Formats: sequence, C-alpha cells, structure tokens
Amino acid sequence: FTNKVVIVTGASSGIGVGIVRRFDEAGASIIVHANSNLDKAATVAAQCTRACAVQADLTTEAGVVKLMTETIRAFGRADVLINNAGIYPLHTLMDMSMAEWDSVINANLRSAFLCTQAFAKRIAQQGNAAAVIGAAIVNITSIEAENPAPMHSHYNASKAGLLMLTKAAANELAVHGIRVNAVAPGLIGREGIEQAWPDGVQRWKSAAPLGRLGTPEDVADACLFLASPAARWITGASLTVDGGVMTHQIF
Repeated sequence: FTNKVVIVTGASSGIGVGIVRRFDEAGASIIVHANSNLDKAATVAAQCTRACAVQADLTTEAGVVKLMTETIRAFGRADVLINNAGIYPLHTLMDMSMAEWDSVINANLRSAFLCTQAFAKRIAQQGNAAAVIGAAIVNITSIEAENPAPMHSHYNASKAGLLMLTKAAANELAVHGIRVNAVAPGLIGREGIEQAWPDGVQRWKSAAPLGRLGTPEDVADACLFLASPAARWITGASLTVDGGVMTHQIF
C-alpha cells in the first residue's frame, strides 16, 4: 500500500485501531477518523509512519465534507475507504424510542452511505489514474446482518442495510474502478469483556469451532486483503470473520 491513502472511520479504538496498524505496516498513508475521541485518534496516528487524525461527525453531510477535505489537504488523494464507524447499544424492541433507533441507523448506515458517496465522487474526479490503480471500499458489517441478536434490532437492521449497500454500491461503482466489499466480524475481544460478560464469552467460545474470540487484527487482515490487488476480481462480497460460529446448523 505504499503511495496509497487509506481512510479508516471510527479508528480511535477497538477494530479501527487494528485496521490502522495493519495498513500502516503495509506502507499506507492513513486518515485516522474519530467523532468524539480526537485525542485517542491523534495518539493512534502518532504511532504510525504517516497518518493524520481527523474529527468529524459522519452522520452529517458537513462532517463528511470535512473528512474528505482534510484527507486531500493532508495527502492529496484517496484510494481506500474503510467504513468502520458505528455504535452498538442495547435496547429492547418494545422499549426503544425513535431517537434510539435513529441514532444507531444514522451512525452505522447513514454515515457509510455519505462516506461512500463522497469517496466515489472523489475517485471519479481523480480520473483514469485511480481506476488503473484500483480504489476500494470495505464496509465493516457484522454476522448480525444475517443472524439477529436480542436487544439489537436497530443494530441488526443497520448492519443488514450496510450489507445490501455493499452489493448495490459494488454494482454501481465498478465503472469508476471502485470495488466494494464487506467484512462481517463475530464477537471481537476487548479489554474487560470477559469480566463484564463472562457467560456470553464462554458461550461464544463453546460455539466457535476455532474456540476463541476474534481480535481486531483478524478483522484488519481481512480488510487488508479485500482492499489489496490480491482481491482484484472480488466485489460485492461479504467475508465472514467469526471463527466458524455461523457454520452451525440452525435447527
């Protein structure tokens, strides 16, 4: 990824940090995006060879314009977009307010639409050089796009929508030399999860044929592959990264 510019949204913690570090190791210049944790994003960027932290609210058109403007100001171009930004609160369907529904749909799906649209327009402006080099979008969905979880109807719906947006965008944007794919993670480990949710972690490990939680690096490696020339004839696909959990018979 030398001489490539990669935008990673929601990159101040968790999976986003893992993705940034993998692309840094691969030689990319990176935009480390955050919404509310700019200081953390700046710390992540400082640990990279060539990176810049940008704060923007990606649920708004103005925020996405800011992200793309800062990208071009910092590095002059854009080549890869990783739509990772999102939230995952818990609410029962019966008790969920409209505001709670909207906040998840906006953070997880509207932001990806707006970033995809702005990125595609930028690639079209860059012209033939971008098409020859190859541009890529990778959307971070979830196994919950296809397998619902309790108290997550808003999250399930947002990720299912993002999966279909991936396919629709792949169909429309190929003419501009843009491939669009998704990575669908299972349960990813984070600090304190085993203490906060011991029964859930144990159930996951028992259900996963590979017997462990995922790591941010597991997701990052999938992103690296789908954004790379090794995936040059892959678009509109979803790569499940879940240790095999979704292989279980459901009846």
